[in-house]
Amino acid sequence: MQSSVTISNRFSAVKRFCLISQDLFDLFRLNVSQENSAGRDDLQERLQRVEYPEEMHRHGAGSDFGERFFVTDDFTCSGRESNQRPRELSKVAMPVEFNEPLSFLQRMSEYMEHAHLIHKACGLSDSLDRMQVVAAFAVSAVASQWERTGKPFNPLLGETYELVREEEGYRLISEQVSHHPPVSAFHAQSLKQEFEFHGSICPKLKFWGKSVEAEPKGTMTLELLKHKETYTWTNPMCCVHNIILGKLWIEQYGTVEIFNHSTGEKCVLNFRPCGMFGKELHKVEGHIQDKSKKRRRVIYGKWTESMYSVDHKVYEAFRKSDKKTGGDGKKLRQEQSCEAEDADDMPEVEETVTVIPGSALLWRITPRPAQSAQMYNFTSFAMTLNELEPDVELLPPTDCRLRPDVRAMENGDIDAASTEKERLEEKQRAACRERSQDEEEWSTRWFQVGTNPHTGAEDWIYTGGYFDRNYSDCPDIF
Repeated sequence: MQSSVTISNRFSAVKRFCLISQDLFDLFRLNVSQENSAGRDDLQERLQRVEYPEEMHRHGAGSDFGERFFVTDDFTCSGRESNQRPRELSKVAMPVEFNEPLSFLQRMSEYMEHAHLIHKACGLSDSLDRMQVVAAFAVSAVASQWERTGKPFNPLLGETYELVREEEGYRLISEQVSHHPPVSAFHAQSLKQEFEFHGSICPKLKFWGKSVEAEPKGTMTLELLKHKETYTWTNPMCCVHNIILGKLWIEQYGTVEIFNHSTGEKCVLNFRPCGMFGKELHKVEGHIQDKSKKRRRVIYGKWTESMYSVDHKVYEAFRKSDKKTGGDGKKLRQEQSCEAEDADDMPEVEETVTVIPGSALLWRITPRPAQSAQMYNFTSFAMTLNELEPDVELLPPTDCRLRPDVRAMENGDIDAASTEKERLEEKQRAACRERSQDEEEWSTRWFQVGTNPHTGAEDWIYTGGYFDRNYSDCPDIF
């Protein structure tokens, strides 16, 4: 996987981008009030005429300027910082150089990197033990986002991705089931009928001035078939800081509630935001309560490192002791605030979890390969997702691995990737216009919209049949 570019080309790209797309910087930096709709509309029209230099190369994690933006073609912006108003950028197509060579469907399959945790939960006899391992899986499912500031390719309508890992005992199928709004659905199942894991995601991206916030709207559902248990949860928010100035860094925050619909037990996990002094960065802390709402265990750790479980009474005793001895809670370091004027500097936070005596390790992140920084900060798992297996002829013509723009970018041919991306997007638009003229509705192939029986919310349900390998009626999207 090639991702390097010369320094001279990099500075040339920066210079040309600044000259050509001053309107984009105007929109990023200007506070456009709701009353000033005319000004906002004018900026929107100007942005649609922006042209981008081809050599502005998004060249991996070591880049300087190429990673300054984290936006998608379907991108709704709103203000997080005070006095900012929503800004609509839904029609601004960003160049391919800001992508990483994976489709969002492949990125979504990274939930399964730590599938061994599901297998472990299936083998436990106690429901509280199962809940804490499921909680660790929910955290591990978002751990691959650490330092991944590149944007995955937007899937084309009807695009699919399959992931079969026989040695790990599961297979997964995903499909882009909607384009406006963008919705990706997936379904993973154990090869031994031990579990099913499924859901759909409608990513919502918002621009806040100095950062971009991603809200992965959608419900994750995990069914442990042997125990006749079903767990549901939603993923935390993700924020990429310093998209214009400073060093890029990522934080995840929000409350994740995992429900066991069979036993009534619940796990509440709080992904802590950075805070004023950065002491909470990457921290996750929560508790497991039984059906009578009594707290039984505490879950804690960092989503970038490891997660632990400890008895609730032991945790409370440790916290009281820590307060009496003036522990870490009173030793505020003088890191720079996350609210710096020019850039949200990432605090210097120790990547070590303080382990409470009596705790049990639930999960530890897999170390990244040595050359990860030169390969878009991919994990070892992510590096395998676009590989073409010897039996490639078994794949449907809609599989991500066959996308020419993603393949060209992986091979380091950015010009070809950009050309192919534009061709595919125009082909998709032409197909949409043709369906509109013929008054035809798009028909999904492997999923259909329905109701999640556990949450009562709308969801995309796998209809089956994908692994029968009959792909004769698949659409021509590439």
